Amino acid sequence: MVVDAQLQKPLRPKDGTAGIERPKALMESIAEDPRHLVTLSSRHVVSSRQFDRDTLTQLFRLSAQYESTPALMHLPLQGKILISAFYEPSTRTRLSFESAWHRLGGDIMSITDPKSTGMAKGESLADIAEMFNNYGDVIVLRSNQDRAIYEMLDTLRIPIVNAGNGIDEHPTQAMADLYTIFKWRPQLLDPDLPPDRRVRVGIIGVPNRMRTVRSLLLLLARFSSAFEEVVILTDEARPFDPGQQEELAEQGLSVRVAQDLGAELPGLDVVYINAIAWVGDSYEAMGADLKLSTDSPLKAGAIILHPLARGEELSTDLDDTSHNWYFAQARGAVFIRMALLTCIVRRISEVMDTP
Repeated sequence: MVVDAQLQKPLRPKDGTAGIERPKALMESIAEDPRHLVTLSSRHVVSSRQFDRDTLTQLFRLSAQYESTPALMHLPLQGKILISAFYEPSTRTRLSFESAWHRLGGDIMSITDPKSTGMAKGESLADIAEMFNNYGDVIVLRSNQDRAIYEMLDTLRIPIVNAGNGIDEHPTQAMADLYTIFKWRPQLLDPDLPPDRRVRVGIIGVPNRMRTVRSLLLLLARFSSAFEEVVILTDEARPFDPGQQEELAEQGLSVRVAQDLGAELPGLDVVYINAIAWVGDSYEAMGADLKLSTDSPLKAGAIILHPLARGEELSTDLDDTSHNWYFAQARGAVFIRMALLTCIVRRISEVMDTP
């Protein structure tokens, strides 16, 4: 029977280091410098704009350290409480944050429905933030409202992490995306990378409507020397907000817009695809005709990233190919969030020597 045959198969390796990821190679390519991580202590995480190249590089190193040496993991967040406030549907982001916090030894209080909070009675976000100050040490917030996190900042005395706010930003997702790219090719971190070693990135999405794409572009710009070009593949007539593309160009990131996916794919080393933009309490599917499958003319050796959850834009027939790095991307998000949370809760000195 088919069921019996399936039950006889051994489980896939649980440890991500046994797969395609190479966190140890990335870790060993970066010289440890905790000074940049110390500056994150008690800091809010709202936008990708907050992070410079050196801080991101050290976050990637600590993430790779957590991922490659799980048996040596400390529990630096024992006695600390995370308020996990997800006012918008989420699977990967919420569970990866909570997994990260548990793995570091902390405790969690979860809110998954705003109707179960004072918001249902008309309580302001500022007042909710004031109450949160008394209950936890860090807040992770996801909201379908762009301004929600900003309305809480003035009354917060504990750090808050943006886990996605409307169509504005999703900074920790972008960190996980970039962490995946640098595990794939650690040499891309070299600030003196020769032009012929740079890679070309294609982003199938809409920068002014998708928070994952907006945040990713901001972080790619911090490492513009690694990328020959970023091609935005979209069927939208106006994919950028005013000034958005100019901001990226000022940091040296070459960005071009194209519509013909088939013509661009053979020249792309990294293909990032998303099709969902959250709008209020629901979502909008965009770029329905821009899809990837094994029939797509992908470059040999190219990798595919997707923030997940996916729809028809990314065929499951790619799952068993070497192009699939989107599952590795999701696994790595736990470790990047572990690194970030360790830093903002002022426990970095428990996992490395600090000045």
